[in-house]
Amino acid sequence: MIRTLSLSVLALSTSMTAAVAQTEIQWWHAMGGELGQKLEAVAAAYNASQTEYKVTPSFKGTYAETMTAAIAAFRAKEQPAIVQVFEVGTGTMMAAKGAIYPVHQLMKDAGEPFDPKGFLPAVVGYYTDPEGNMLSMPFNSSTPIMYYNKNVFEKAGLDRNTPPKTWEEVEAFSKKIMESGAAKCGFTTGWISWAQLENFSAWHNQPIGTLENGFGGLATELNVNGPVQARHWENLARWQKEGIFQYGGPGGGSDAPPKFYTQECAIYMNSSASRAGVVANAKEFEVGYGMLPHYADIAPQNSIIGGATLWVMTGRPEAEYKAAANFFTFLSSPEVQAKWHQDTGYLPITQAAWDLSKSQGYYEKNPGADVSIKQMTLNAPTENSKGLRFGSYVQIRGIIDEEFQALLAGTKTAQVALDDLVKRGNVLIREFETANK
Repeated sequence: MIRTLSLSVLALSTSMTAAVAQTEIQWWHAMGGELGQKLEAVAAAYNASQTEYKVTPSFKGTYAETMTAAIAAFRAKEQPAIVQVFEVGTGTMMAAKGAIYPVHQLMKDAGEPFDPKGFLPAVVGYYTDPEGNMLSMPFNSSTPIMYYNKNVFEKAGLDRNTPPKTWEEVEAFSKKIMESGAAKCGFTTGWISWAQLENFSAWHNQPIGTLENGFGGLATELNVNGPVQARHWENLARWQKEGIFQYGGPGGGSDAPPKFYTQECAIYMNSSASRAGVVANAKEFEVGYGMLPHYADIAPQNSIIGGATLWVMTGRPEAEYKAAANFFTFLSSPEVQAKWHQDTGYLPITQAAWDLSKSQGYYEKNPGADVSIKQMTLNAPTENSKGLRFGSYVQIRGIIDEEFQALLAGTKTAQVALDDLVKRGNVLIREFETANK
């Protein structure tokens, strides 16, 4: 009896020692709801895969709120080891001198295997410095695609398996749909800034800013007011008046999804990561998928990503950085990335995860799930289509919404709205440059 008790005490003591020795790291993120649950499942799977480290995720609100909270926490010396930051926060994070532990250096220092060439070029290019070093770990990358109502297409006499490829076809299809009574409007869209200006420009190989859209340095300037962008915004305003297009609202465009789910609008453009939500809400019709439309006289290039990456913050104990690096190795493994991609609709950020999904038959079972990947990799990214990197871009997106609303209200032409957008945005970029020289 005494021997048994001694063994029990010894086992308990060993267990307590192991628990004490475990290194815990905080992971601040911006994913609520179902995506938040899937993110927590990733952390739980990692924690169950080994006993040395523990990742604790914490939801901190929207992307902007999460980034702001992390910067404030750093100033108060209460920062997490890892924070999820959306793609337009990249310039701000890069300029946060002394606050960031670059991922390429982290992995090297920790002795973890790390090959940037294994990531999809269109993803990794967004988060590298001018020397090609990765600064943050890609996690949830997406790109806007087209969703359409196959049932409405069929009712309108259109081929249910053929989405419009050009903006000219979007207009023609929309008119036929409305004239037939199959739906009240042709199309709606989420994210005017992301889908109908930033990605529109990249897709048509048009510049968003000088110095490679800001990748070349802080002295960049917006120049997204070219004739191709003005032509598109003028068309959007005309289509709104004609009822072909219905505006989904500022920011992410929260009014857009219901217009598609209720079959009011036949076509919907939004993030590839919306796929699970679209399928879940489209209970009365079959969803089709297509690439973003392009104008017939301009060949499509490639779209650019949205979503977020994971940044490592300085000022934490050394043991936490070994934990973060080990977690990143787990996170970028083909099995974890393929499951995340298949569960959420986000892009598989590595070639291996894409190949694994193909070998598992995922795309055969889920037609359209690879549209985003094909669109992102349609052509090698150019200086105009590899992404954007501007300081204060969160605020600039607010300006984009304001100028687009002025256009729809009829108080400005497309050219004037875009010209004013550029002028106002460049003031913020100059202020950011001055503050971060």
